[in-house]
Amino acid sequence: MMKKWIAFVKKETVLCAALFLAVASSCLVLPDKEYLGYVDFRTLAILFGLMSVMAGLQKTGVFRYIAEGMLKKVKDVRQLVLILVLLCFFFSMIITNDVSLITFVPFTFTVLKLLDKEQADRLVVPVVVMQTIAANLGSMLTPIGNPQNLYLYGKANLGAGEFIMLMLPYTAVSFLLLAAWCLCQGGKTTGGLTVTFQETTDLSGQRGKILQYLILFAVCLLTVAHVLPYGVMLVIVAAVLVVTDRQVFARVDYSLLLTFVGFFIFIGNMGRMEAFRRFLEGIIRGNEVITAVVSSQVISNVPAALLLSGFSDHFKALIVGTNLGGLGTLIASMASLISFKYIAKEDKSLRGRYLGYFTIANLVFLAILLIIEVL
Repeated sequence: MMKKWIAFVKKETVLCAALFLAVASSCLVLPDKEYLGYVDFRTLAILFGLMSVMAGLQKTGVFRYIAEGMLKKVKDVRQLVLILVLLCFFFSMIITNDVSLITFVPFTFTVLKLLDKEQADRLVVPVVVMQTIAANLGSMLTPIGNPQNLYLYGKANLGAGEFIMLMLPYTAVSFLLLAAWCLCQGGKTTGGLTVTFQETTDLSGQRGKILQYLILFAVCLLTVAHVLPYGVMLVIVAAVLVVTDRQVFARVDYSLLLTFVGFFIFIGNMGRMEAFRRFLEGIIRGNEVITAVVSSQVISNVPAALLLSGFSDHFKALIVGTNLGGLGTLIASMASLISFKYIAKEDKSLRGRYLGYFTIANLVFLAILLIIEVL
């Protein structure tokens, strides 16, 4: 039993930390009716809806189908690398950074095995590292790209266009950096390249499901845009899935939802302790971007967004800081752990090389984007 608990804590470290902080703070501020006001039910409902819809779409194979179609037109290794990385960059804006990596990193291993072994061994680490960075940077452009964006977007009361314009300069520079890096990864190539899959994804029996999930996605977007009440969206999504595809419920990341709840309770309790609240506000105010970047390196950017938003109302700065803060350490963005786990599963001997490449690449991207922020 003890081994199972230890394994659970290792797997869900952030969740356990959030629940511990919630329980500990509840000893200082005893539970009362104000606790209900702590929890942002709208954010939780939208997160659940989007995660359910994306899990359903991923299950249909539509993302892989699109990727296969694009790779059939590849002429050389540089184009191959560029497409694999940019798939994560652009898809993360819509399907979130987590789903993008879950979808395309395993797909990348399959694709690279179509090359000769020497090229595949040389490219696997750089490509997966760039895919991870691309997913984290592409997702920062939209309110639905990652969990902290969705939360802070709601707190800031911004329009979707205003949010996109805030993050567009950083996203545009990120795109140029990624493209330049990818074009340097081809190395010496011999002749042309044709990517042919032994088995291709067949969507012939999935068209109805795809249409269903696209409609549900539109329903979620209406809620994000404050057109449809979150309660109505939640009922619609849940009802459709109960009738048509109950298995999708098992694919939802409930630990993320519970992590949000834990931090909501902790932040709410700490906010009611006047001395502590003033102390944190004094540290954070005016330094939101750098505080968010630094704290993300230690606790990851989603918890950083939840924590810092309780003590500063400069939400635009927090949006920039927590998005840039996803670069850096392996835990700066929890999505980065997805790629690392896939690499370790594919070949354990690659872990050290991957961490070194990952760290250097992340620091380079972070330094450049921070310079843009200062300017």
